[in-house]
Amino acid sequence: MWIILVGFIVGVLLGVVSPFTIPVIYARYLSIAVLAALDTAFGGLKSSLEGTYDNGIFMTGFFTNGLLAAGLVYLGDRIGVDNLYLAGVAAMGIRMFNNLGFIRRALFTRWGLLRNKEQRTSAKA
Repeated sequence: MWIILVGFIVGVLLGVVSPFTIPVIYARYLSIAVLAALDTAFGGLKSSLEGTYDNGIFMTGFFTNGLLAAGLVYLGDRIGVDNLYLAGVAAMGIRMFNNLGFIRRALFTRWGLLRNKEQRTSAKA
C-alpha cells in the first residue's frame, strides 16, 4: 500500500515540475486516457478488496480501456462528431464512482466504522 502512495506522490510531483506540455489538440485524448487509467485502478483496488485480483486481468483491462477510449476520440474526430468521447467519459465515470462506493464501504467495514450485513441482522434479532 505504501509503495502505491509513494508512486502516486512522486508521479504528481514530477508532473508539476516537468516543463513538458501536451498540445491542446490532444487534450481530449489525454483526458480520456487519464479517466481510463483511473477507472482501471479503482477496479483493481475493488477486486483486491474482494480477494479476486488477477494481474493479467488488470493489465489487459488497463490497455483495453485505454485503447477503446482513444478509439472513441479518434472515431469521433474522423466522422465529425466531436463529442463522441463523452460516451466513454460517461461509462467510465459511472464505473469509477460505483467502484469507489464499494471501496469506501469495504474499508469502513474493515475499519469497524460500518457494520456488515450479518452484524445488522443479528443486532435486529
